[in-house]
Amino acid sequence: MTASGSRTYVSPHEVTAAWSDAGGDRVVRVVVDAAGGDNAPAEVVRGALQAAGPHIHIVFVGDEPTVRGLLPADAAYVSVVHAADVIGYDEEPAWAARNKTGSSIVVGLKLVHEGEADAFVSAGNTGAVVAGSLLYVRRIKGVQRPAICTVMPCMPTPIAFLDVGANAEYRSEHLRQFAVMGQAFAREVMGMPEPVVGLLSIGEEPTKGTPDVIEAHRLIAADGHIRFYGNVEGRDIMNRVVDVVVTDGFTGNVALKTIEGSARGILGALRQTIDLSAKTKLGGLLLRRDLLRLKHALDPNEFGGAILVGVSAPVIIAHGSSTARGIAQAVRMGRRAVVSELLPSIAAELGAHAPTV
Repeated sequence: MTASGSRTYVSPHEVTAAWSDAGGDRVVRVVVDAAGGDNAPAEVVRGALQAAGPHIHIVFVGDEPTVRGLLPADAAYVSVVHAADVIGYDEEPAWAARNKTGSSIVVGLKLVHEGEADAFVSAGNTGAVVAGSLLYVRRIKGVQRPAICTVMPCMPTPIAFLDVGANAEYRSEHLRQFAVMGQAFAREVMGMPEPVVGLLSIGEEPTKGTPDVIEAHRLIAADGHIRFYGNVEGRDIMNRVVDVVVTDGFTGNVALKTIEGSARGILGALRQTIDLSAKTKLGGLLLRRDLLRLKHALDPNEFGGAILVGVSAPVIIAHGSSTARGIAQAVRMGRRAVVSELLPSIAAELGAHAPTV
């Protein structure tokens, strides 16, 4: 950790290094959707095997003959549960979660609900994972709307960003709950001692934004459990003004994909600039170590994906284009979420509030 003024920063490596080691000798069973993702099943299986070990047992869910054909003969800490069906990206999420009960997503989530596993990881249809989690894993008591919370790559350290896609429609109380859950995630999973929360709006003043955002600012500011900075603007996200950024799922998803696309574009332009001449290539060689560190810091695969906070077991939504490393990191995040105080913290803070709606 490094300190800057009153803030303590956790390096990207420190965020992920403890994911496998946390929890002592506790064995965590992580279901992995072998059929989900652009690179499934081969890359998904390869990544999950990288994370498997004495403290992480992998339960693959997918077409059993196909999955077993990808496993080495000496594969350890692994089991396979057959699921003949797959939910495609183009299918209506709620319908598919209810009706495609033989799909890898539904079979995997039911294993978690029935206590046969502790966490679930999928790079498949995000909407189906969210809908299936609500149906089969269920919300923590007091949580009105679960939210997708991602680890946003930033310098010098990543931030927690939510909601990035679970709730296109929202109320001010939902944003307050997102602030509570995002703060708990930053503290318990990312290892930030005293995370600071910001509310995304169109200006720093408390009176800026939609009526729901203005009311959410009032609710969050009045909540003594939240270390609230105030409003932040879009330009503040990557400038690392706060540790947790809270917004609705529509705005968050647009912002996330805009930032990811911009990062790829800037890195691509930088590579093209380096290749322009012998002089720029020499400069690139001199900066190679720093440029690689920047590339890793901005790579979503370094953190594996996002967690659906607010449900009663860790559900990790990996990027659809996840590499093996991304899947391995998603599995490790799932273990960290199981052995940490994330779920008890959310339950303790929100359990006494109004009934779920």
